[in-house]
Amino acid sequence: MKILFHIPSTNTIYAGRTIYHGYKNAFLDMGHEFKELTADDDFKQTMEKYSPDILMTSLNNYYLRYLDLDVLDSYRKNGLKVLVNIPFWDSPLSKLRVNETPGLKDTPDHIKLLVDNRLGDIFYNVCEQDDHRMAGFTKTTGLPYYTIPLAADHLTLKPTVDSRFASDIAYIGTYLPAKRKFFKEQVFPLKKQYNLKLYGQDWTAWDRSLGLVQKIGQYFNIPGLKTIQKPKLQLNDEAKIYRTAKISINVHEDYQKKYGGDCNERTFKIPLCGGLEITDNVACIAKYFVPNQEMIIANNKSDWFDKIDHYIHHPEEAKSIIAAGRARVLKEHTYSHRAQKLIDLSKTK
Repeated sequence: MKILFHIPSTNTIYAGRTIYHGYKNAFLDMGHEFKELTADDDFKQTMEKYSPDILMTSLNNYYLRYLDLDVLDSYRKNGLKVLVNIPFWDSPLSKLRVNETPGLKDTPDHIKLLVDNRLGDIFYNVCEQDDHRMAGFTKTTGLPYYTIPLAADHLTLKPTVDSRFASDIAYIGTYLPAKRKFFKEQVFPLKKQYNLKLYGQDWTAWDRSLGLVQKIGQYFNIPGLKTIQKPKLQLNDEAKIYRTAKISINVHEDYQKKYGGDCNERTFKIPLCGGLEITDNVACIAKYFVPNQEMIIANNKSDWFDKIDHYIHHPEEAKSIIAAGRARVLKEHTYSHRAQKLIDLSKTK
């Protein structure tokens, strides 16, 4: 099959980067053709030349800016299947986070696109079906949504010990506003006892400012600005960090812990890479992994510090957990699993 993957800028330094590469590698490994649709492409010409079987896109103003819905409609009538990653129906994100997609219930023009059958055939979200953030979607639009969690790219992330990344505790991620209280209370204090290494984006005010400028540059497709920042790590550096650290911690945003219906990519990447993951408590993780056998879940603040201290001093107890967690990801939670699920759904419409 021919897959056209809509990503207006492949230069993103945030989570979209690894999601894009995960799906790309998965589809290609499965024997499909794969092409990106970016802001630099003429949509009509791309459709004419490539003639995809599946278009994967997202419902937000940024992505809609680079789609021609009339052209899209003509191809859908001729068999194209459009898979749409939809936002939360009721977004828990602060409206002060101006670069985030608002809740779908607050964008009546986007709802109308769905009700009028103007955009897609299959609609999916990372949320589990009982998550309250999605409660009004089907009732209002009359459409089902499917749960497609994030995953890990087993084709890129190869477990490798690298002494450059040696640490007691490692974390890779973006320093998001909804995580700062947790970091202040439960991560930064770890520096007093352990060799803690933090990697990723937006850890300084300067980086956060550049990141916002870059997002504006990507939204308007402005040369120079859209590539003002480069990723701080190569894709497989994550595997080296997780494999080499004694413990890799996972931190979710406050709203994920509150609602419990979705978790981040780290949840799957750390065990895939042969790392011992200790994560904060998000309800759906216990659905994906067996707690204390495939994943260590800290239930509260004291449990967090106790479990970190325990496994730092008893690394031999971690070996079976690491092996079981990696086996679980390879069995159920790679981007190849997600890609196959989306292909299967496309065949139902």
